[in-house]
Amino acid sequence: MSSPQHLILHAPSCPSKTNICYFFYKNITFGFTLFWFEANASFSGQPAYNDWYMSCYNVFFTSLPVIALGVFDQDVSARLCLKHPLLYQEGVQNILFSWIRILGWMFNGVLSSIIIFFLTTNLIIGQAFRKDGQVADYAVLGVTMYTCVVWTVNCQMALSINYFTWIQHLFIWGSIALWYIFLVVYGYIPPTLSTTAYKVFVEACAPSIVYWLTTLLVVIATLLPLFSYRAFQIRFRPMEHDKIQRQRSEGSEHDKIQGRRAEGSEHNKIRGRRSEGSEHDVTESTGTRNSTDLPSEIRIRIDNLKAGPRSKNA
Repeated sequence: MSSPQHLILHAPSCPSKTNICYFFYKNITFGFTLFWFEANASFSGQPAYNDWYMSCYNVFFTSLPVIALGVFDQDVSARLCLKHPLLYQEGVQNILFSWIRILGWMFNGVLSSIIIFFLTTNLIIGQAFRKDGQVADYAVLGVTMYTCVVWTVNCQMALSINYFTWIQHLFIWGSIALWYIFLVVYGYIPPTLSTTAYKVFVEACAPSIVYWLTTLLVVIATLLPLFSYRAFQIRFRPMEHDKIQRQRSEGSEHDKIQGRRAEGSEHNKIRGRRSEGSEHDVTESTGTRNSTDLPSEIRIRIDNLKAGPRSKNA
């Protein structure tokens, strides 16, 4: 393949346009939850998260989905890239790397951090968190907020992916599962090392329905702005690859309808042929019965009735 064709084939599907914006988003979301917590604590220096939570954030819990996006994601297939070279104009016109797009992702990160922090604190603090009526301490609040952050940034990545493979599913949902595994394993380390994470998930968070309901509600509320914006953009202000994806989906639906109609007409033809064949068989069987299969007594009576009028005429 020549170099111009190679450029047209891979430039529209270059996933770095989403990678850069996603790096801004996930770090702003995580960092601003720390800022809101410090502001709420009057900047006393009390950390919102355990030290190892913060160290593992960009290493284990949010890095693998970005790698999967960079390797496997593509807006449209290779055949459509060659068929629609206008896709390359999105990069030439600086649509995908514009400051408006970057600032939009940054604003989405700030908005996500606001929703995560304030919604989590209002749902957790002051409520009976455990079965014995004890309220949640700041360690439980930190685990709940961190869980919401991990779920949100990975699900945001899932919403940004156009072409899913099993590896992307493994990396996204595996990163979330790795966070829970880390909580359990790290929580069993003696408190001299695990500090605030010592059995906080096994004894406090996992048995509490408030923890799981809070996680579900916060994640849905945080994903709703981006989901609404994407739905509005695809419907009213679609980009070039959105138009091609929509045409492809409408074309596949049209092909399915045409295929069903063709199958239905073919089925009707087969049924018509079968009915004609059955009528022909019935006619042949009836004629055969009239000529050969009648009982002898009935044939004698029919012959006598036919001979009667002839004798009278004679």
